[in-house]
Amino acid sequence: MTVDVHGTVPVAAQPEEKPQQHHESYSALVWRRLRRSWTGMIGLVLVSLLIVMAVFADFLAPVDPKATDIAFAPPQSFSMHDRDGNFVFPPRSYPVRETQELDPITFQPIVGPDYDNPQILGFFVKGAPYRLFGLIPAERHFFGAVDGSPVHLLGTDKFGRDVLSRILYGSRISLIIALTVVFIVTLVGTTVGMVSGYLGGRFDAWTQRFVELVLAFPQLPLYLALASLIPVTAPTNVFIGFVVIVMSALGWAQLSREVRGKTLALARVDYVRAAIAIGATDRRIIFQHIFPNVMSHVIVAVTLAIPQVVLLESFLGFLGFAVKPPLISWGLMLQDTANYSAIGSYPWILSPVGAVLITVFAFNALGDGLRDAIDPY
Repeated sequence: MTVDVHGTVPVAAQPEEKPQQHHESYSALVWRRLRRSWTGMIGLVLVSLLIVMAVFADFLAPVDPKATDIAFAPPQSFSMHDRDGNFVFPPRSYPVRETQELDPITFQPIVGPDYDNPQILGFFVKGAPYRLFGLIPAERHFFGAVDGSPVHLLGTDKFGRDVLSRILYGSRISLIIALTVVFIVTLVGTTVGMVSGYLGGRFDAWTQRFVELVLAFPQLPLYLALASLIPVTAPTNVFIGFVVIVMSALGWAQLSREVRGKTLALARVDYVRAAIAIGATDRRIIFQHIFPNVMSHVIVAVTLAIPQVVLLESFLGFLGFAVKPPLISWGLMLQDTANYSAIGSYPWILSPVGAVLITVFAFNALGDGLRDAIDPY
Protein backbone atom coordinates (compact mmCIF):
# COMPACT_ATOMS: atom_id res chain seq x y z
CA MET A 1 0.00 0.00 0.00
CA THR A 2 1.41 3.41 -0.88
CA VAL A 3 1.00 6.72 0.97
CA ASP A 4 0.61 9.96 -0.96
CA VAL A 5 2.42 13.24 -0.13
CA HIS A 6 -0.40 14.37 2.20
CA GLY A 7 0.01 11.29 4.35
CA THR A 8 -3.39 9.84 3.62
CA VAL A 9 -3.95 6.25 2.80
CA PRO A 10 -6.10 5.84 -0.31
CA VAL A 11 -9.03 3.48 -0.11
CA ALA A 12 -8.69 0.49 -2.34
CA ALA A 13 -10.88 0.88 -5.40
CA GLN A 14 -13.85 -1.48 -5.48
CA PRO A 15 -14.13 -3.65 -8.58
CA GLU A 16 -16.95 -2.59 -10.87
CA GLU A 17 -19.96 -4.87 -10.81
CA LYS A 18 -20.81 -6.32 -14.17
CA PRO A 19 -24.44 -5.99 -15.15
CA GLN A 20 -26.30 -9.24 -14.84
CA GLN A 21 -27.33 -10.71 -18.13
CA HIS A 22 -30.79 -12.23 -18.28
CA HIS A 23 -31.20 -14.86 -20.94
CA GLU A 24 -34.82 -15.48 -21.96
CA SER A 25 -35.91 -18.84 -23.21
CA TYR A 26 -37.39 -19.25 -26.68
CA SER A 27 -40.90 -19.68 -25.30
CA ALA A 28 -40.51 -16.50 -23.19
CA LEU A 29 -39.39 -14.56 -26.27
CA VAL A 30 -42.38 -15.83 -28.25
CA TRP A 31 -44.76 -14.91 -25.44
CA ARG A 32 -43.25 -11.41 -25.15
CA ARG A 33 -43.68 -10.85 -28.88
CA LEU A 34 -47.20 -12.27 -28.87
CA ARG A 35 -48.26 -9.88 -26.10
CA ARG A 36 -47.34 -6.95 -28.33
CA SER A 37 -49.84 -8.09 -30.98
CA TRP A 38 -53.32 -6.97 -29.93
CA THR A 39 -54.97 -9.11 -32.61
CA GLY A 40 -53.04 -12.16 -31.42
CA MET A 41 -54.08 -11.54 -27.82
CA ILE A 42 -57.72 -11.09 -28.84
CA GLY A 43 -57.50 -14.39 -30.72
CA LEU A 44 -55.92 -16.07 -27.68
CA VAL A 45 -58.68 -14.82 -25.37
CA LEU A 46 -61.43 -15.90 -27.79
CA VAL A 47 -59.88 -19.34 -28.29
CA SER A 48 -59.66 -19.76 -24.51
CA LEU A 49 -63.32 -18.78 -24.17
CA LEU A 50 -64.31 -21.24 -26.91
CA ILE A 51 -62.50 -24.05 -25.12
CA VAL A 52 -64.19 -23.14 -21.82
CA MET A 53 -67.55 -22.97 -23.62
CA ALA A 54 -67.08 -26.45 -25.07
CA VAL A 55 -65.88 -28.00 -21.81
CA PHE A 56 -68.58 -26.46 -19.60
CA ALA A 57 -71.43 -26.47 -22.13
CA ASP A 58 -73.70 -28.36 -19.69
CA PHE A 59 -73.23 -25.67 -17.05
CA LEU A 60 -73.46 -22.70 -19.42
CA ALA A 61 -76.52 -23.89 -21.40
CA PRO A 62 -79.67 -22.40 -19.83
CA VAL A 63 -81.98 -25.14 -21.21
CA ASP A 64 -81.73 -28.81 -22.08
CA PRO A 65 -80.83 -28.76 -25.82
CA LYS A 66 -83.21 -31.67 -26.51
CA ALA A 67 -86.22 -30.22 -24.67
CA THR A 68 -88.97 -28.90 -26.93
CA ASP A 69 -91.14 -25.81 -26.57
CA ILE A 70 -92.92 -23.51 -29.02
CA ALA A 71 -91.54 -23.95 -32.54
CA PHE A 72 -89.76 -20.94 -34.05
CA ALA A 73 -90.26 -18.82 -30.94
CA PRO A 74 -88.44 -15.47 -31.31
CA PRO A 75 -85.62 -14.55 -28.92
CA GLN A 76 -86.72 -13.39 -25.49
CA SER A 77 -85.63 -9.97 -24.33
CA PHE A 78 -84.83 -9.19 -20.72
CA SER A 79 -85.43 -5.85 -19.04
CA MET A 80 -85.03 -4.14 -15.68
CA HIS A 81 -88.44 -2.49 -16.00
CA ASP A 82 -91.85 -4.01 -15.51
CA ARG A 83 -94.85 -3.68 -17.76
CA ASP A 84 -95.66 -0.22 -16.35
CA GLY A 85 -92.09 1.07 -16.78
CA ASN A 86 -91.09 0.81 -13.12
CA PHE A 87 -87.51 -0.17 -12.28
CA VAL A 88 -87.17 -3.72 -10.94
CA PHE A 89 -84.25 -5.82 -9.79
CA PRO A 90 -83.24 -8.55 -10.51
CA PRO A 91 -83.97 -8.28 -14.25
CA ARG A 92 -86.84 -10.23 -15.73
CA SER A 93 -87.83 -11.67 -19.07
CA TYR A 94 -91.19 -12.32 -20.66
CA PRO A 95 -91.72 -15.81 -22.08
CA VAL A 96 -93.07 -16.26 -25.57
CA ARG A 97 -96.55 -17.72 -25.84
CA GLU A 98 -98.89 -18.52 -28.74
CA THR A 99 -101.87 -16.27 -29.34
CA GLN A 100 -105.23 -17.08 -30.90
CA GLU A 101 -104.40 -15.15 -34.09
CA LEU A 102 -102.93 -16.79 -37.20
CA ASP A 103 -100.28 -15.41 -39.52
CA PRO A 104 -101.97 -14.52 -42.84
CA ILE A 105 -99.00 -15.85 -44.85
CA THR A 106 -97.84 -18.98 -43.01
CA PHE A 107 -101.15 -19.68 -41.20
CA GLN A 108 -99.15 -20.42 -38.07
CA PRO A 109 -100.22 -19.14 -34.63
CA ILE A 110 -98.70 -15.73 -33.89
CA VAL A 111 -96.45 -15.76 -30.85
CA GLY A 112 -95.67 -12.86 -28.56
CA PRO A 113 -94.41 -11.99 -25.09
CA ASP A 114 -96.50 -13.01 -22.11
CA TYR A 115 -96.49 -9.90 -19.92
CA ASP A 116 -98.70 -11.51 -17.29
CA ASN A 117 -96.13 -14.14 -16.29
CA PRO A 118 -92.66 -12.55 -16.13
CA GLN A 119 -89.59 -14.67 -15.46
CA ILE A 120 -87.11 -13.55 -12.79
CA LEU A 121 -83.59 -14.07 -14.15
CA GLY A 122 -80.51 -14.92 -12.12
CA PHE A 123 -77.16 -16.67 -12.03
CA PHE A 124 -76.38 -20.17 -10.75
CA VAL A 125 -80.03 -21.20 -10.86
CA LYS A 126 -81.48 -24.68 -10.81
CA GLY A 127 -82.49 -26.21 -14.12
CA ALA A 128 -82.37 -29.40 -16.14
CA PRO A 129 -80.17 -32.06 -14.49
CA TYR A 130 -76.91 -33.04 -16.20
CA ARG A 131 -73.58 -34.69 -15.48
CA LEU A 132 -70.58 -32.37 -15.40
CA PHE A 133 -67.69 -33.93 -17.35
CA GLY A 134 -70.03 -36.92 -17.77
CA LEU A 135 -69.43 -37.94 -14.15
CA ILE A 136 -70.64 -35.42 -11.57
CA PRO A 137 -74.45 -35.07 -11.27
CA ALA A 138 -75.51 -31.43 -11.12
CA GLU A 139 -78.47 -29.18 -11.82
CA ARG A 140 -77.03 -25.68 -11.44
CA HIS A 141 -76.78 -23.54 -14.58
CA PHE A 142 -74.82 -20.34 -15.07
CA PHE A 143 -77.82 -18.33 -16.19
CA GLY A 144 -81.55 -18.86 -16.38
CA ALA A 145 -84.92 -18.31 -14.77
CA VAL A 146 -85.11 -18.59 -10.99
CA ASP A 147 -88.22 -20.80 -11.17
CA GLY A 148 -86.52 -23.22 -13.61
CA SER A 149 -88.72 -22.35 -16.61
CA PRO A 150 -87.03 -22.32 -20.03
CA VAL A 151 -85.44 -19.08 -21.25
CA HIS A 152 -84.79 -18.74 -24.99
CA LEU A 153 -82.40 -15.82 -25.45
CA LEU A 154 -81.78 -16.77 -29.10
CA GLY A 155 -85.19 -18.25 -29.82
CA THR A 156 -86.06 -21.81 -30.80
CA ASP A 157 -85.78 -23.91 -33.96
CA LYS A 158 -88.48 -25.72 -35.92
CA PHE A 159 -88.84 -28.36 -33.20
CA GLY A 160 -88.96 -25.83 -30.36
CA ARG A 161 -85.42 -26.54 -29.11
CA ASP A 162 -83.39 -23.73 -27.59
CA VAL A 163 -80.91 -22.34 -30.14
CA LEU A 164 -78.42 -20.94 -27.61
CA SER A 165 -78.14 -24.23 -25.72
CA ARG A 166 -77.67 -26.15 -28.96
CA ILE A 167 -74.92 -23.73 -30.06
CA LEU A 168 -73.08 -24.33 -26.78
CA TYR A 169 -73.42 -28.10 -27.07
CA GLY A 170 -72.61 -28.02 -30.78
CA SER A 171 -69.26 -26.38 -30.07
CA ARG A 172 -68.08 -29.68 -28.61
CA ILE A 173 -68.63 -31.77 -31.72
CA SER A 174 -67.44 -29.07 -34.12
CA LEU A 175 -64.23 -28.40 -32.18
CA ILE A 176 -63.58 -32.10 -31.53
CA ILE A 177 -63.87 -32.87 -35.25
CA ALA A 178 -61.62 -29.92 -36.11
CA LEU A 179 -58.96 -30.79 -33.53
CA THR A 180 -58.97 -34.49 -34.45
CA VAL A 181 -58.65 -33.79 -38.17
CA VAL A 182 -55.90 -31.22 -37.62
CA PHE A 183 -53.99 -33.62 -35.33
CA ILE A 184 -54.03 -36.38 -37.94
CA VAL A 185 -53.19 -33.96 -40.77
CA THR A 186 -50.30 -32.49 -38.77
CA LEU A 187 -48.91 -35.89 -37.80
CA VAL A 188 -49.05 -37.37 -41.30
CA GLY A 189 -48.15 -34.22 -43.23
CA THR A 190 -45.18 -33.32 -41.04
CA THR A 191 -43.75 -36.85 -41.04
CA VAL A 192 -44.12 -37.37 -44.78
CA GLY A 193 -42.76 -33.91 -45.58
CA MET A 194 -39.65 -34.28 -43.41
CA VAL A 195 -38.82 -37.81 -44.55
CA SER A 196 -39.38 -36.96 -48.21
CA GLY A 197 -37.34 -33.76 -48.09
CA TYR A 198 -34.45 -35.31 -46.16
CA LEU A 199 -34.08 -38.59 -48.06
CA GLY A 200 -34.60 -37.03 -51.49
CA GLY A 201 -33.82 -39.02 -54.61
CA ARG A 202 -36.28 -41.48 -56.07
CA PHE A 203 -38.24 -41.76 -52.80
CA ASP A 204 -38.86 -38.01 -52.81
CA ALA A 205 -39.85 -38.03 -56.48
CA TRP A 206 -42.45 -40.80 -56.08
CA THR A 207 -43.76 -39.31 -52.82
CA GLN A 208 -44.30 -35.91 -54.41
CA ARG A 209 -46.14 -37.45 -57.34
CA PHE A 210 -48.53 -39.06 -54.84
CA VAL A 211 -48.91 -35.75 -53.00
CA GLU A 212 -49.78 -34.03 -56.27
CA LEU A 213 -52.37 -36.73 -56.97
CA VAL A 214 -54.03 -36.07 -53.60
CA LEU A 215 -53.96 -32.31 -54.18
CA ALA A 216 -55.57 -32.78 -57.60
CA PHE A 217 -58.70 -34.44 -56.17
CA PRO A 218 -61.82 -32.25 -56.47
CA GLN A 219 -62.91 -32.33 -52.85
CA LEU A 220 -66.56 -31.32 -53.02
CA PRO A 221 -67.64 -33.95 -55.60
CA LEU A 222 -65.63 -36.53 -53.66
CA TYR A 223 -67.39 -35.64 -50.42
CA LEU A 224 -70.80 -35.91 -52.07
CA ALA A 225 -69.89 -39.23 -53.67
CA LEU A 226 -68.65 -40.68 -50.41
CA ALA A 227 -71.76 -39.46 -48.60
CA SER A 228 -73.88 -41.71 -50.81
CA LEU A 229 -71.80 -44.74 -49.79
CA ILE A 230 -72.68 -44.48 -46.09
CA PRO A 231 -76.03 -46.07 -45.24
CA VAL A 232 -78.53 -43.86 -43.47
CA THR A 233 -78.84 -46.40 -40.67
CA ALA A 234 -75.11 -46.30 -39.88
CA PRO A 235 -74.28 -45.49 -36.24
CA THR A 236 -73.41 -41.89 -35.50
CA ASN A 237 -69.91 -42.75 -34.27
CA VAL A 238 -69.17 -44.61 -37.49
CA PHE A 239 -70.41 -41.68 -39.54
CA ILE A 240 -68.26 -39.18 -37.62
CA GLY A 241 -65.24 -41.47 -37.90
CA PHE A 242 -65.73 -41.70 -41.65
CA VAL A 243 -66.00 -37.91 -41.94
CA VAL A 244 -62.78 -37.45 -39.95
CA ILE A 245 -60.92 -40.01 -42.06
CA VAL A 246 -62.03 -38.43 -45.34
CA MET A 247 -61.12 -34.90 -44.21
CA SER A 248 -57.74 -36.08 -42.96
CA ALA A 249 -56.99 -38.07 -46.11
CA LEU A 250 -57.51 -34.99 -48.28
CA GLY A 251 -55.92 -32.42 -45.96
CA TRP A 252 -52.41 -33.65 -45.17
CA ALA A 253 -50.89 -33.14 -48.62
CA GLN A 254 -50.62 -29.34 -48.50
CA LEU A 255 -48.84 -29.34 -45.14
CA SER A 256 -46.54 -32.09 -46.38
CA ARG A 257 -45.49 -29.95 -49.33
CA GLU A 258 -44.76 -26.97 -47.07
CA VAL A 259 -42.73 -29.02 -44.56
CA ARG A 260 -40.76 -30.62 -47.40
CA GLY A 261 -39.67 -27.19 -48.61
CA LYS A 262 -38.45 -26.31 -45.11
CA THR A 263 -36.64 -29.63 -44.80
CA LEU A 264 -34.82 -29.21 -48.12
CA ALA A 265 -33.27 -25.99 -46.80
CA LEU A 266 -32.47 -27.41 -43.35
CA ALA A 267 -30.83 -30.56 -44.73
CA ARG A 268 -27.93 -28.46 -46.04
CA VAL A 269 -27.08 -26.46 -42.90
CA ASP A 270 -23.83 -27.08 -41.04
CA TYR A 271 -25.15 -28.83 -37.93
CA VAL A 272 -27.04 -31.39 -40.04
CA ARG A 273 -23.93 -32.09 -42.12
CA ALA A 274 -21.93 -32.42 -38.91
CA ALA A 275 -24.46 -34.93 -37.54
CA ILE A 276 -24.17 -36.94 -40.77
CA ALA A 277 -20.36 -36.83 -40.54
CA ILE A 278 -20.27 -38.32 -37.04
CA GLY A 279 -22.57 -41.17 -38.09
CA ALA A 280 -25.98 -40.11 -36.72
CA THR A 281 -28.89 -42.16 -38.02
CA ASP A 282 -31.45 -40.68 -40.37
CA ARG A 283 -34.16 -41.08 -37.75
CA ARG A 284 -32.17 -39.10 -35.19
CA ILE A 285 -31.34 -36.34 -37.66
CA ILE A 286 -34.95 -36.00 -38.80
CA PHE A 287 -36.59 -35.95 -35.37
CA GLN A 288 -33.79 -34.40 -33.27
CA HIS A 289 -32.33 -31.77 -35.62
CA ILE A 290 -34.86 -31.00 -38.36
CA PHE A 291 -38.18 -31.39 -36.55
CA PRO A 292 -37.51 -28.71 -33.86
CA ASN A 293 -36.71 -26.21 -36.61
CA VAL A 294 -39.90 -26.84 -38.61
CA MET A 295 -42.04 -26.88 -35.46
CA SER A 296 -42.64 -23.13 -35.57
CA HIS A 297 -44.11 -23.39 -39.06
CA VAL A 298 -46.21 -26.38 -38.03
CA ILE A 299 -47.67 -24.53 -35.03
CA VAL A 300 -48.77 -21.64 -37.21
CA ALA A 301 -50.16 -24.05 -39.82
CA VAL A 302 -52.21 -25.79 -37.11
CA THR A 303 -53.80 -22.57 -35.86
CA LEU A 304 -54.69 -21.60 -39.42
CA ALA A 305 -55.99 -25.08 -40.34
CA ILE A 306 -58.49 -25.37 -37.48
CA PRO A 307 -60.83 -22.63 -38.80
CA GLN A 308 -60.67 -24.18 -42.26
CA VAL A 309 -61.86 -27.50 -40.86
CA VAL A 310 -64.61 -25.76 -38.86
CA LEU A 311 -65.85 -24.07 -42.03
CA LEU A 312 -65.65 -27.34 -43.96
CA GLU A 313 -67.58 -29.21 -41.26
CA SER A 314 -70.25 -26.51 -41.22
CA PHE A 315 -70.52 -26.62 -45.01
CA LEU A 316 -70.72 -30.41 -45.11
CA GLY A 317 -73.24 -30.37 -42.27
CA PHE A 318 -75.36 -27.97 -44.29
CA LEU A 319 -75.26 -30.50 -47.16
CA GLY A 320 -76.09 -33.38 -44.81
CA PHE A 321 -72.64 -35.02 -44.82
CA ALA A 322 -71.63 -34.52 -41.20
CA VAL A 323 -73.06 -35.19 -37.78
CA LYS A 324 -76.35 -37.03 -37.49
CA PRO A 325 -78.92 -36.58 -34.69
CA PRO A 326 -79.03 -36.94 -31.72
CA LEU A 327 -75.57 -35.33 -31.74
CA ILE A 328 -75.39 -31.58 -32.27
CA SER A 329 -72.98 -29.55 -34.36
CA TRP A 330 -73.04 -26.12 -35.94
CA GLY A 331 -73.20 -27.63 -39.41
CA LEU A 332 -76.20 -29.76 -38.47
CA MET A 333 -77.99 -26.71 -37.07
CA LEU A 334 -77.43 -24.83 -40.32
CA GLN A 335 -79.55 -27.35 -42.20
CA ASP A 336 -82.59 -25.39 -41.01
CA THR A 337 -81.38 -22.37 -43.02
CA ALA A 338 -81.67 -24.14 -46.39
CA ASN A 339 -85.08 -22.54 -46.96
CA TYR A 340 -85.05 -18.84 -47.82
CA SER A 341 -88.58 -18.38 -46.53
CA ALA A 342 -87.53 -19.79 -43.15
CA ILE A 343 -84.62 -17.34 -42.96
CA GLY A 344 -86.88 -14.42 -43.84
CA SER A 345 -89.51 -15.39 -41.27
CA TYR A 346 -87.20 -16.67 -38.52
CA PRO A 347 -83.79 -14.97 -38.92
CA TRP A 348 -82.58 -16.11 -35.47
CA ILE A 349 -81.96 -19.62 -36.82
CA LEU A 350 -78.83 -18.12 -38.44
CA SER A 351 -77.24 -17.75 -34.98
CA PRO A 352 -74.83 -20.70 -35.52
CA VAL A 353 -73.23 -18.64 -38.31
CA GLY A 354 -72.12 -16.16 -35.66
CA ALA A 355 -70.45 -18.94 -33.67
CA VAL A 356 -68.63 -20.15 -36.79
CA LEU A 357 -67.47 -16.61 -37.65
CA ILE A 358 -66.17 -16.00 -34.11
CA THR A 359 -64.29 -19.31 -34.16
CA VAL A 360 -62.72 -18.62 -37.54
CA PHE A 361 -61.69 -15.11 -36.52
CA ALA A 362 -60.26 -16.31 -33.19
CA PHE A 363 -58.00 -18.98 -34.66
CA ASN A 364 -56.96 -16.83 -37.61
CA ALA A 365 -56.05 -13.93 -35.31
CA LEU A 366 -54.11 -16.26 -33.02
CA GLY A 367 -52.35 -17.80 -36.01
CA ASP A 368 -51.32 -14.39 -37.37
CA GLY A 369 -50.00 -13.37 -33.96
CA LEU A 370 -48.04 -16.60 -33.54
CA ARG A 371 -46.61 -16.29 -37.05
CA ASP A 372 -45.13 -12.89 -36.19
CA ALA A 373 -44.00 -13.99 -32.72
CA ILE A 374 -42.29 -17.21 -33.86
CA ASP A 375 -40.56 -15.65 -36.87
CA PRO A 376 -36.86 -15.36 -35.85
CA TYR A 377 -36.29 -12.50 -38.27
